[in-house]
Amino acid sequence: MNWEVVIGLETHAQLSTVSKMFSGASTAFGAEPNTQACAVDLALPGVLPVVNREAVELAIRFGIAVQGKISSRSIFARKNYFYPDLPKGYQISQYEWPIVMGGSLCILVDGQEKNVRLTRAHLEEDAGKSLHEDFHGCSGIDLNRAGTPLLEIVTEPDMRSAAEAVAYARALHRLVTWIGICDGNMQEGSFRCDANVSVRPQGNDRLGTRCEIKNLNSFRFLERAIQFEVQRQIELIESGGQVVQETRLYDPDRDETRPMRSKEDAQDYRYFPDPDLLPLCVDESWVERVHGELPELPEAMQKRFQGQYGLSDYDARLLTASLPMARYFERTVPLACGDAKAVANWVNGDLASALHRDGMEMAHVRVTPHQLGILLCRVQDGTLSGKMAKEVFEVLWTEGGDPDQVIESRGFKQISDEGALEAIVNGLLEEHPEQVAEYRSGKEKVFGFFVGRAMKACGGRANPAQLNALLKKRLAG
Repeated sequence: MNWEVVIGLETHAQLSTVSKMFSGASTAFGAEPNTQACAVDLALPGVLPVVNREAVELAIRFGIAVQGKISSRSIFARKNYFYPDLPKGYQISQYEWPIVMGGSLCILVDGQEKNVRLTRAHLEEDAGKSLHEDFHGCSGIDLNRAGTPLLEIVTEPDMRSAAEAVAYARALHRLVTWIGICDGNMQEGSFRCDANVSVRPQGNDRLGTRCEIKNLNSFRFLERAIQFEVQRQIELIESGGQVVQETRLYDPDRDETRPMRSKEDAQDYRYFPDPDLLPLCVDESWVERVHGELPELPEAMQKRFQGQYGLSDYDARLLTASLPMARYFERTVPLACGDAKAVANWVNGDLASALHRDGMEMAHVRVTPHQLGILLCRVQDGTLSGKMAKEVFEVLWTEGGDPDQVIESRGFKQISDEGALEAIVNGLLEEHPEQVAEYRSGKEKVFGFFVGRAMKACGGRANPAQLNALLKKRLAG
């Protein structure tokens, strides 16, 4: 039987606020356990939550970016469940009346664009964290994360493969970091995905029984977890079994999902409006102000780069992988004699490779737009060959400095003087008459021999185009 995969994602994006969703406690990562949990986070008697206005504004920013509907009135609810890292015995979230409804996100898979519909995005607080290591058979509870503001972003079941799910997660990650609502740090838990996975016979419109895979904090784990779960469900059904609705965890060491608990439905959480919080009202003027402060969005900038700079879809897509990279490119172009294609090649090539090699983010790039711009101008005016430019770039990356001074002090300047090059070529032809004869008899591969010897004679500093033209002219007799 042919099977169709059906996937929906729920993503928790930690909002980039200084304080928590309903208290003034810090959200900074890495503090000693339980040092950033105040009376509100600990649910001490008599405390009352106060909504973080900045978190609301970041949610509005997201809703505008995905073209969703910003609710003028939304409600905070209590989601009731019992777990050691949930001090109140309930989580403050939004259920029937979320702050954002609808919207969509465009993804690209195998060269094909597809829109993934969003169901909703709602505000909620995070729970604490259970610690199971180093407690000699016990578990510890760290409540530093309790109350941290989250935006839970829920899709429709629109994805049909693990590749589509990863493409969506990457696109969402790019968007939330681009508009500045989340730092996107998956290692620190700032961006986590839950995947709802089911299968059904090809052509059947009825949804199969879904299983939810919780807390996937890398794109690789997301892909592998879905792939395993799809195969598990197909094999189970084909062997005569039935898929049970449940929550599962992915074990990356064994590359498998395993049961965690039976899957709850909404009624199991007994949602009801939180009596301690008034309805959240957002007026049109607030939405308009936030809209006016949004940066140009990645898809719009990508299309502009293609039109304004004549870049390919591939180059433009790479350059708009992050807002810092896109801005770096635009600052460099006018400094690089306006050669946008050359800048794109360097940013997507050598600069991106150096960042990856050294494990650095674009925000900490070591070569400034000014330095790269001068470097590319020196390639364009013939001062440097492409190979030399790469060597100068490495010096700038590791040591810094002025490109022109580096070129002068390290002797990188390209030899473009025709007289000097002619003297080198004439000397080679006199030293190697046999190879000259071979070339003139039709063995054109010998040409590479002369190029190599000429480059060696001048320390690799000859202008390649001039050298090749001069060699061809002299060898032709």
